[in-house]
Amino acid sequence: MVVRQSQIEEKESAASSVPLMAKVALDSPLSKKSAPASSLLRSIAFLKKYRGIALGVYMLAILTNGFAVVIPQTIRWIIDAGVIQQNMDILLSSLLGLLLLTVVKGLVDFVLGRWTEVASQGVAYDIRNAIFDKLSSLSFAYHDRAQTGQLLARSISDVERVRFLTGRAFVRLFQHSTLMLLTFIALLLMNAQLALLSMLLIPLLAYVAYRLGSIYRPLSLDLQHQLAQMTTVLEQNLRGAKIVKAFAQEDAEIDRFDAENGKWFRLAQQQVKVTTQHIPLLDFLASLSTVAIIWLGGRLVIEHHLTLGELVAFTTYIGQLISPVRRLGVIVPAVAMASAAGERIYTILDAQSEVVDAPNAFELPPIEGRVRFEGVSFSYFDGRNVLDRLDFQAEVGEVVALLGATGSGKSTIINLIPRFYDVSDGRISVDDYDVRDVTMNSLRDQIGIVLQETVLFAASIRENIAFGLEEVTDDDVVEAAKAAQAHDFIMAMEKGYDTEVGERGVTLSGGQKQRIAIARALLKDPRILLLDDATSSVDTETERLIQLALERLMVGRTSFIIAQRLSTVRMADKVLVLQSGRIAAAGTHEQLLHSSGLYAEIYTRNLRE
Repeated sequence: MVVRQSQIEEKESAASSVPLMAKVALDSPLSKKSAPASSLLRSIAFLKKYRGIALGVYMLAILTNGFAVVIPQTIRWIIDAGVIQQNMDILLSSLLGLLLLTVVKGLVDFVLGRWTEVASQGVAYDIRNAIFDKLSSLSFAYHDRAQTGQLLARSISDVERVRFLTGRAFVRLFQHSTLMLLTFIALLLMNAQLALLSMLLIPLLAYVAYRLGSIYRPLSLDLQHQLAQMTTVLEQNLRGAKIVKAFAQEDAEIDRFDAENGKWFRLAQQQVKVTTQHIPLLDFLASLSTVAIIWLGGRLVIEHHLTLGELVAFTTYIGQLISPVRRLGVIVPAVAMASAAGERIYTILDAQSEVVDAPNAFELPPIEGRVRFEGVSFSYFDGRNVLDRLDFQAEVGEVVALLGATGSGKSTIINLIPRFYDVSDGRISVDDYDVRDVTMNSLRDQIGIVLQETVLFAASIRENIAFGLEEVTDDDVVEAAKAAQAHDFIMAMEKGYDTEVGERGVTLSGGQKQRIAIARALLKDPRILLLDDATSSVDTETERLIQLALERLMVGRTSFIIAQRLSTVRMADKVLVLQSGRIAAAGTHEQLLHSSGLYAEIYTRNLRE
């Protein structure tokens, strides 16, 4: 029974130690660490919500330990009063009593295991929700520096390790320690000499188990980091499979993965070496203690200082005394890995968003849509200014086209208006309200946006168009799709608006995805419309139809469009020509043709149709 239970816990520990953490740069928001003790305490704190079940678990652990202490005494009575005395009545009644104790103990163990899982699964549920809430609230700046694979790993595999820690690991530690105490008391009451002898090797067993944990923890951290790096390489190749094949880089990527896999393999070998050195030593010391007890106890039986039943009970107690210490060789590494996993989880939960609502932020009232940039400068985390003292104003209902070379700051302007980032210097206002003084939700509720990289969810077309809007009818969805020139191709599909688009909209063409994203923005009926290169993935005819729809829908709305085509520039009330984060020229298309050499050059090279 002892061996079988140990094997089960070894499997549980192994299952909880499948790390998928991505290695991060030193300046990454994921690279900060908390103290191991602090990590363990914070993990335990998540049990507070389930303190009733948790208290019941530890009470049941004490009860099952009580059964474990009584059962060897029952065996002693069966041997001494039943077998030795050849008393059949005592033998049968005692066996029935032993059977009853065993059945009741089994039922208690069942409830104990069930409640342990309920509490630990509840902890995992709460931690995953906390991580998702935190990731949803963090600004773009955080996600710019974090890797998706790392965040996924911490939300799944690291949480699973903490679940094991707050469940079986802690319960086993408590159960084993109380069992050792109760067993030692029972041994002292039976025979103090044998009890003291049985304790001689316990400190050495504890030291070996402690040494195993101290070596195992940093090694497991390195192994987890390397496994995560390997996972990141795998994820990038899965996402970029077409590019890899297009550039015939299969062999190079295989070699890159093989190199990372080799590093992981060498670390795994070190981990196995540490385990194989310490676990057999723990087993040897435990066996040595048992041999000593049987030798001395056998002599005492022969000399009639100890009964045979007492010796059998004594050896049973020794197994109960040594087994918990041996299992430390399994539990300690699991606790070490769970502690490291907790550290990584809490670096996310402790992360501070660079864009937050001000303490006195208020709800933005319904706006007209006037937008003003006053001395706005902005830099990303590398410190280089992307925008430099930008000044301009977009009037209500005005269409502003942003034009310039790559890296000139067009997308940054689009991202600053809804506060995806905060300005480094200066002020952005909407209807004379500083965007930093109002709540982000109330600001973004009145802004519609189509990002340069179209993002669709693995759901139906209807759900993607209606994303974020609760009171929307099917007719509203259809009207928005028609306005975005998406209705015809949607209806040509077998399931129409119920068609599943697949992960990241993989079943749709670039132009189809872009039109669905435009429909999603239009359905929101915003006062400010942000189109980040919104027609870049559509053909000329589709663009013409979208432009007609946009002209009708932009009436009364302030619109910002990153311009790539002449048709976009011509429909704009104001064209801002950006160069190195500054406005090099501003005006209408006709005005700029005659007044700006830079615009004339861009027009000649890129915009003429």
